[in-house]
Amino acid sequence: MRLTISHSTTYRYSEPVRYGLQELRLRPSDEGTQSVVSWDVSLVGAEHQLSFEDHFGNQVELVALSPGATETTVTATGVVETVDTSAVGAKHVGHTPLWFYERSTPRTTVGHGVRQFCDLVRRGDDDIARFHDLSAAIRESVSYETGGSDMESTAESAIEAGAGVCQDHAHIFIAAARHLGYGARYVSGYLLIDDVIDQDATHAWAEVWVNGLGWLGFDVSNGISPDDRYVRVATGLEYRDAAPISGITSGAGDQSLEVELQVHDGSGQQETGQQGSVAQQ
Repeated sequence: MRLTISHSTTYRYSEPVRYGLQELRLRPSDEGTQSVVSWDVSLVGAEHQLSFEDHFGNQVELVALSPGATETTVTATGVVETVDTSAVGAKHVGHTPLWFYERSTPRTTVGHGVRQFCDLVRRGDDDIARFHDLSAAIRESVSYETGGSDMESTAESAIEAGAGVCQDHAHIFIAAARHLGYGARYVSGYLLIDDVIDQDATHAWAEVWVNGLGWLGFDVSNGISPDDRYVRVATGLEYRDAAPISGITSGAGDQSLEVELQVHDGSGQQETGQQGSVAQQ
């Protein structure tokens, strides 16, 4: 599949910016399921400083906000060729050892709610079936609902609320997988959804490492494993490590955020039945 993506994020500030730095994780990499045909990141009200690869293997760009700016816009556009590997596990890349993905983080701390999910799926010898059962159990108990959580929500708070978005579903799955003794990671990227080109924001899902199989993906919000409708952009232990844009500002006063995102298939073949995404900028 040939996916064309345009992703624009605009910040507006009530006071001129004195100082600001942002880390952008907006460049997908070539890997087994995708090949980047073209990609560009443009800036208005900010200047590129340097690029580097972080310890998770993500392509990162550091940008400085222009002093005195009251509005900045970051736009990522490009074309990515994707293939469906029928859920075959991805190889491990990057400098982070596999055991590191077993550690807990603030958003994936295990509590009573996560332990209850683990009790439902602990039995059995089939790893793939176990994690499909886990995904289904989370989706049934924590309904997809926008506006009920934010970027600071944790796995346990989403379980308690009984509702969340793709970010929350991924955090719950990751926390449970780690509690069961597996390495797991958060994935941020793009998803071609239901005949709708305009979307609210990027998407998120989870991957778990299974020996002999590799990294297996699970999109809890949609109850499926990622296929050629997905473009992986960044990974990490949790949302914070894979956020499309993160950073600090000084002297900017209050700020507002506007996101414009379009994902469409160049062949005109779009699937239906996919959930929308949570804003992660």
